[in-house]
Amino acid sequence: MDKRPETARAAAEAAARQSYGKLVAYLAARMRDVAGAEDALADAFAAALERWPKSGVPEKPEAWLLAVARRRDVDAVRRRLTGEAARGHLQLIAEEAEARMTHEDLPDERLRLMFACAHPAIEASVRAPLILQTVLGFDAATIASAFLVSPTTMGQRLVRAKSRIREAAIPFRVPERAELGERLDAVLEAIYATFAEGWSDPAGTETRRRNLATEGIWLGRLVASLIPDEPETLGLLALMLFADARRTARRSPDGDFVPLAEQDVALWDDKLIDEAEALLRRAAIRRTIGRYQLEAAVQSAHTARRRSGRTDWTAIRQLYDALMA
Repeated sequence: MDKRPETARAAAEAAARQSYGKLVAYLAARMRDVAGAEDALADAFAAALERWPKSGVPEKPEAWLLAVARRRDVDAVRRRLTGEAARGHLQLIAEEAEARMTHEDLPDERLRLMFACAHPAIEASVRAPLILQTVLGFDAATIASAFLVSPTTMGQRLVRAKSRIREAAIPFRVPERAELGERLDAVLEAIYATFAEGWSDPAGTETRRRNLATEGIWLGRLVASLIPDEPETLGLLALMLFADARRTARRSPDGDFVPLAEQDVALWDDKLIDEAEALLRRAAIRRTIGRYQLEAAVQSAHTARRRSGRTDWTAIRQLYDALMA
């Protein structure tokens, strides 16, 4: 194991970027407490930054962090209990969990966490910020600046939402097919809101936006990978990719906005457009039309200009009529 401080810090940063949401989701689903899970994980990362430079980076950093976080949670429960028998039992549970997680892959429960954050009992305006914090690890100040509210206000909203999840015993689960529609809409709306917040800064020059468009696409890819048979998840991802493909063409060299009809198609990203087209075709096979598929189809009709040299306005009008209906 490499014991150099810079290697240890880099490993901790990589684990935070790749696994933060995965670890929070796993812990929160078992603790039924999002804030408690975040606190436990924060302590685990602090311990990693202290210990890894001395002991070396573990073979499975994700499992190490989870074991430390779970031990903290067990310690908190132990402090609330009396009796040596209970303490010994909890210690045994912690040791067994640590051994098991060291040798097994961590199940991905981020989708369950997103559905909890987007539950109807959570205020609609805070669902996207809550997903940004719990799944991506954004701090309240960054989220507040992106959504144009004060850090104090955003912090209070997030605290209330997490308390609501705990107090209302909101389940950490993917809804059954019969109730998936409404709940999935809430998740997709939160993801699209994240993308839209970053899309207003296409060049990524505003640090307060922290590349939210990119993060929105990342969340879209995550949901599409975890619910691959839902056409609207594919439609949303296609919609975001179509838009992102035009990123470099949206502004002139002077920074002025360039209308879609006047954009230089040579600046569009063919790879992203082709990926979006493939996603839209996969969604169409399901023969269940939805908002995001129709919006993505409008984008698809516009991007046809890169090959034909003209825009099919008749098709675009028909798609807008369907969207309005």
